Amino acid sequence: MSRVSTYLNFQGKAEEAFTFYKKVFGTEFTGQFMRFGDVPAPPGAPPMSDADKKKILHLELPIVGGHVLMATDMLESMGQNVRIGNNTTLNLELDSRAEADRLYGMLSEGATEKAPMAEMFWGAYWGVCLDRFGIRWMFNAPLK
Repeated sequence: MSRVSTYLNFQGKAEEAFTFYKKVFGTEFTGQFMRFGDVPAPPGAPPMSDADKKKILHLELPIVGGHVLMATDMLESMGQNVRIGNNTTLNLELDSRAEADRLYGMLSEGATEKAPMAEMFWGAYWGVCLDRFGIRWMFNAPLK
């Protein structure tokens, strides 16, 4: 079943922020809790510092009404900086690749900062774009 969640990007403060949000909403982390050091480095990538390895790659926390907040840390060492336009993302978790391709195709018209749909190591068909109105969209669908 498809769902929409909100993905928040932090500059090294994802775990601190979500520990606070957990207390505020009285809920528990769900899904995968991944740090950058938990995943294999892409081929040809420079070595990652121990500090970056400890930062959050993915974290989920249900809040109210079934809505889920997700988080990641952006890495300054990779030239990533949090700013308006990349700090909040609407994450569309879709049932099919066809639906992901359709929505990505339409929302990415005139978009900037696009990552085209591709198969990812965590087992999803994934892409992202900052649409022409400055809204960031992420698309996730099953590989099969």
